[in-house]
Amino acid sequence: MFRRAQMDHSRERNRALLVSVAQFDHGVDLRRRPGAERDTKKLHRTLSKLGFKVDVHSDLSSEEIYELFLKESRRPVKDCFLAVLSSHGEDGCVLGADGEPVWLSRIFSYFDNESMEKKVKLFLIQACRGNGLDPGVEVDSAGDTSECSFSQYQSVPIDTAVMYATVSGYGAFMHPLGSVFLQTFCTLLQQEDNRDLELTRLMTRLSHSVAYTFQAKGRELEGKKEMPCLLTRLTREVYPFRDPGKEGGATGLSAMSLLDSENVRARKPSIS
Repeated sequence: MFRRAQMDHSRERNRALLVSVAQFDHGVDLRRRPGAERDTKKLHRTLSKLGFKVDVHSDLSSEEIYELFLKESRRPVKDCFLAVLSSHGEDGCVLGADGEPVWLSRIFSYFDNESMEKKVKLFLIQACRGNGLDPGVEVDSAGDTSECSFSQYQSVPIDTAVMYATVSGYGAFMHPLGSVFLQTFCTLLQQEDNRDLELTRLMTRLSHSVAYTFQAKGRELEGKKEMPCLLTRLTREVYPFRDPGKEGGATGLSAMSLLDSENVRARKPSIS
């Protein structure tokens, strides 16, 4: 029986859950998000190549999204669980296909359980967090919401990082070719040097790339920028995208392994 348990554990993989709302239900006064499908395809391809078991769910209602995440929070995972939520939104929530809010505080709280206690949890949120741009702009903006956004921070479990496409109060750009935030994330992971980075360094590089290489075009948005925002409750350095068997790398280190000081290579300070 113990041997069977060992065999089952050996088959566990890091998991990624991609939840994207591109088309809203009939009667819901929200624009279709044509770039969401491109984001999902690129994320699926990129994360699958890195060994993640990737599940994709599109155009779910708010209640279906809650039920999905509750179920996912109880499933086994090797070292790292990664989730992407992409939709229209406001600070503190994204919207389901039915136009109803999905409160991030509730989603995060599901993962504060025994089975996820020693796992890395990474959430990427592609949605607006306010109306910091003209309301007629093609961004992922929704209407007004009332829940205090501070609750989402209080609900984030230990060893969890949340990367938002934009800072509180501002809109997140979406283009028919995909969002700058998620497309840049995938592009970075396609480069081996970036995959070897500790998670917070990788997210810093993502912020730098979006903030300094992206600039909106068009009469209304000419020169507008986007600045991602990282919230972390990680208690140790983690490498969720590094190949654990790579020669010269951190052989055998899992995503939850602490860095031993003698394994740290000397590095010059760098923003990129």
